[in-house]
Amino acid sequence: MNIGFIGLGNMGGPMARNLAAAGHTVTGYDTADVHIEGLATARSAAQAAAGRDVVITMLPNGDILRRVAAEILPAMTPGACHLDCSTVDVESARAVADLAESHGLLAADAPVSGGTGGADAGTLTFMVGASDAAFAMAKPLFDIMGQKAVHCGPSGNGQAAKICNNMILGVTMIATCEAFALADKLGLDRQAMFDVVSTSSGASWSMNSYCPAPGIGPKSPADNGYEPGFAADLMLKDLRLSQLAAQGADADTPMGAAAERLYARFVEEEDGKGRDFSAMLPRFRARGRSS
Repeated sequence: MNIGFIGLGNMGGPMARNLAAAGHTVTGYDTADVHIEGLATARSAAQAAAGRDVVITMLPNGDILRRVAAEILPAMTPGACHLDCSTVDVESARAVADLAESHGLLAADAPVSGGTGGADAGTLTFMVGASDAAFAMAKPLFDIMGQKAVHCGPSGNGQAAKICNNMILGVTMIATCEAFALADKLGLDRQAMFDVVSTSSGASWSMNSYCPAPGIGPKSPADNGYEPGFAADLMLKDLRLSQLAAQGADADTPMGAAAERLYARFVEEEDGKGRDFSAMLPRFRARGRSS
């Protein structure tokens, strides 16, 4: 395919490179001066979008997505597909899809899970909100950039799936970190804690696959000084999106709200900014009950 790719940061850059390496013609654009091997470089977002079969966006938030969409959608050829892989609010995703359809375009919101490692390795999971036609058009690209793509329903449902998943992840990581901190203070060895919980009813992805305790379980950011695989800043962003959606849907999510408050404190008032979201463990370990 002839692909435009807008947003060549830590996630978008490797994704675009993998598409080019697979033989697609990829023209990239980023507001920063970014050059990716195998990509042609456009001078504007509209230029990157003009005449392409698929235009992929990977952008920081819904406001930027709306602005970029207003620029690129009129430049696209009717029948082409706008594939947005950003993580944004559901309302923005649906508004951009409606705008795309008004220009005679296909649209899909397809936020990802798997972090920068998954983007580089081509092992991302895509959660896709789209029509059947848009999903079918984008599916060969998902197969290159990732290992799984789930069609979650119409536009906006990809974002809904992403924020629900990451709300669970934020809550379970906090619970896992709290439990390790408690185990430490009770004199329970961390390896024994892991051996019990990872094979018992407390098992979770946060414990089994991304353990926040250094030297325990499979290698994780905890073993690298909590350098981010998934930054606490990004977890806070996703938790805020979950609570925005919960407010709009009149959904009661007290654990999600509590996780949002804790990550906000960690990132904005403590030392969590720029650290992995599992760095909650040393945070809890250093605190007493009345802290």
